[in-house]
Amino acid sequence: MKNLKIAIQKSGRLNEKSVLLLKNCGLDFENYKSSLITTVANFNLEILFLRDDDIPGYVEQGIADLGIVGENVIDESEAKVQYLQRLGFGKCTLKLAIPKDSTIQDLKDLDGKSIATSYPVILKSFLTEYKINADIQTISGSVEIAPGLGLSDAICDIVSTGSTLKNNGLKPFADVRKSEAILIGRDGIADNEILCELLQRIQSVLMAKETKYVVLNVEKANLPKITELLSGVKSPTVVPLAEEGWVAVHTVISEDDFWDKINKLKSAGAQGIVVMPIEKIIL
Repeated sequence: MKNLKIAIQKSGRLNEKSVLLLKNCGLDFENYKSSLITTVANFNLEILFLRDDDIPGYVEQGIADLGIVGENVIDESEAKVQYLQRLGFGKCTLKLAIPKDSTIQDLKDLDGKSIATSYPVILKSFLTEYKINADIQTISGSVEIAPGLGLSDAICDIVSTGSTLKNNGLKPFADVRKSEAILIGRDGIADNEILCELLQRIQSVLMAKETKYVVLNVEKANLPKITELLSGVKSPTVVPLAEEGWVAVHTVISEDDFWDKINKLKSAGAQGIVVMPIEKIIL
């Protein structure tokens, strides 16, 4: 069976988590730091290590079958690729930012102003949507210094923590779009057998990351109240304990409402609650 090729970032903010995701999927590969391409020893997959800006184009052209890249990079490239799976990491926001002493107060105040950015395609689309006529200055890197140098009145750039803006005397003004890492594919890849297996592995890892395995003890008299609160993957598992009248309940709880659910379980009579991480969930 012919190997598929997946392109990931060689260096940068998505590299480490992309590699970790593939490793957690049980893929065995080495030397990714010193090579542009490596073969997975136990799966029909080759990994290409590229600049993130190049990944959508490589996938669109079929040089790579798959890619892991930020949503912002895909939109900016305007490449025609398939979105296969949101990956939940590399989250950030493309924001408009202005100097702290700027007189700009509303989006309409950007009319006639100059905005520096490394994302002119996305910014142009945003400005068109809000009927704003601004001058877009395309800059490659260090966009945040443009207002200080008198090159622009505002900037549009990726913001994760906001510390870079603050250090350069800027403040966030408006969100342009949110972004996260996406698994993309070339046209016609969706039904590929190798991809289906890889997607199952990725989804099992992502699902496990969002949940906790919980074991608790409860008196049988309180069991109906406990099971009403829990669903698990399908339904909780109930096991009799050596002590008469008590059972152990095994279940899975979402990370999103974990503490709220734990507090309700305790109020319903749960005791001896043990929480464990889950490596994978396969449905």
